[in-house]
Amino acid sequence: MVLSRRPHYLATANVDFLVQAAHDVELRRILFDAHLVLCDGTPLVWASRLLGNPLPERVAGSDVVPLLLELAAEKGFRPFFLGASQESLEKAVAKVRQKYPKLKLAGYYSPPYNTLLEMDHEEIRTRILRAQPDLLFVGFGCPKQEKWINMHYRSLGVPVSVGIGGTIDFLAGKLARAPLWMQKSGTEWIFRLAQEPKRLLRRYCKDLWHFSGAILAQFWHLRFRKARRSSSPESPQPQVPHFKMVKLPARLDSEEVHQRRESLEAAVTPEEACVLDLSALDFVDSTGVGLLIRLQKRARYFGQQLILASASEKVRRALQLMKLEEFFVTVPDLAAAENCLREIGQYAAVHLKTIPSSTLPALAWSGELTAANAEEVWIATMDYLAARSLVQRAISIDLSKLNFIDSTGLSVMIRAKKYGARQTMKVRFVDPQPNVLNVIRLSRLEDYLFNNPE
Repeated sequence: MVLSRRPHYLATANVDFLVQAAHDVELRRILFDAHLVLCDGTPLVWASRLLGNPLPERVAGSDVVPLLLELAAEKGFRPFFLGASQESLEKAVAKVRQKYPKLKLAGYYSPPYNTLLEMDHEEIRTRILRAQPDLLFVGFGCPKQEKWINMHYRSLGVPVSVGIGGTIDFLAGKLARAPLWMQKSGTEWIFRLAQEPKRLLRRYCKDLWHFSGAILAQFWHLRFRKARRSSSPESPQPQVPHFKMVKLPARLDSEEVHQRRESLEAAVTPEEACVLDLSALDFVDSTGVGLLIRLQKRARYFGQQLILASASEKVRRALQLMKLEEFFVTVPDLAAAENCLREIGQYAAVHLKTIPSSTLPALAWSGELTAANAEEVWIATMDYLAARSLVQRAISIDLSKLNFIDSTGLSVMIRAKKYGARQTMKVRFVDPQPNVLNVIRLSRLEDYLFNNPE
């Protein structure tokens, strides 16, 4: 990743990360889109074995950072530390320089504490852009660090960004790591709890309850209720104009994935959309869902659509259990898939539409509003608001076609509200979808964005 000079980000997922992601659609998307996900929790290794798709080992974030620092010292890569308190950061940097005398440290910065959307993003970006690091270690804590990285990793251009939680405190000696035997046996959490009981006790109890319930539900649906193996082959389908169609077999488990992974990945190309016909698929386990995720990420990388058609109740249930249904477009049949592709192509991210109850056009946002297109959407929105400010005292922005928004997208909503206020014009957001509401509510901006006093 460093040698490619292209921006990437890593996610270090532990039990608490996954429990938060189960309730936070933005964090789920960040995990979904990560270029590399590391298993930072022994319970996740145990769960992966239970579900039939075993992970090779635990890779803790507090172990990864020293390994990357050692590699950086050897290869001449330049790291940058962001986050933690000024005291912890200075102690950590001093110890790192002492341990790795050849390390070329690009810089470090402890910004004043603030909420994600109220941070001085420009000041942080300026410092990092000036330093030009190869590795960016962000220690804001989960999920703030992951959301901050997702907002900025593209524009910063740092080859590798990774959220490291409290690792800076470990490097500074403020917190001690558990003995090696506890790390290997999966009991490090007991050591951490003894160090910070007030902060961690409630979190561990909540995580245990939610994580255990979710894993048992997946085990029952994905492993215990196994369907009988079918020998039906993958059926080639005639190619329909505008998209490629691939019919999946009756089972999608680890054995089938091993056999068909290359051919299925080859079906997702930059040239056309891909429709997966799931009408014959009767059983899918965590390995199969993992393949669907890979195919979706590949399609998104190419800027194409991947649509799941004719999914059975079992398949839909599997996606629901993993909180993944919102990341796939699912339609009842192949005809609906073609109609869906046609409809998707009709709308840009920002367009005008007329509300039936009004003769005035309203601004509509559709698709996704993320860090990747936020500036484009903001420019189009600002141009529209400026043009209408002389003739209208209230503007509606329709969110009914907006499927997803991230924290950068929220900043566009805030900018629109503030711009309208400066122009003495009320900006209203109407008809948000559940995914969009989830992100807004977790950011505690619902009252501000949807309260429209007369």
